[in-house]
Amino acid sequence: MSVNYGAKRIVVGAHYGLRDWLSQRVTGALMAIFTIILLAQVIFSRGPIGYDIWAGIFSAQWMKVLTFVVIASILYHVWVGMRDIWMDYVQPVGIRLALQIFTIVWLVGCAGWAIQVLWRL
Repeated sequence: MSVNYGAKRIVVGAHYGLRDWLSQRVTGALMAIFTIILLAQVIFSRGPIGYDIWAGIFSAQWMKVLTFVVIASILYHVWVGMRDIWMDYVQPVGIRLALQIFTIVWLVGCAGWAIQVLWRL
């Protein structure tokens, strides 16, 4: 009886391993920290929460930059998750490629919209 130890393994799907796992955890932690900072800003603000309070929170340049970093983290978090879903569950390559391109275009559009909203205040 002979055993073929030299057989080639075929790896398919979205198996990017540690890098993707770590990026999901880091972006998730960043979103959690931002949520805590934002909640602290809201809780310790004076008066009822209205447009003026929200505009005041996001008027500082450091808050705009932090918010955009978190939005970029969210977009990367979404990209990793959606890419893995498309690669794992959509078998036809053409459809999978079209969905990935659509996802990228959508996320870039969301980033542009976020920039517009943040720096228009």
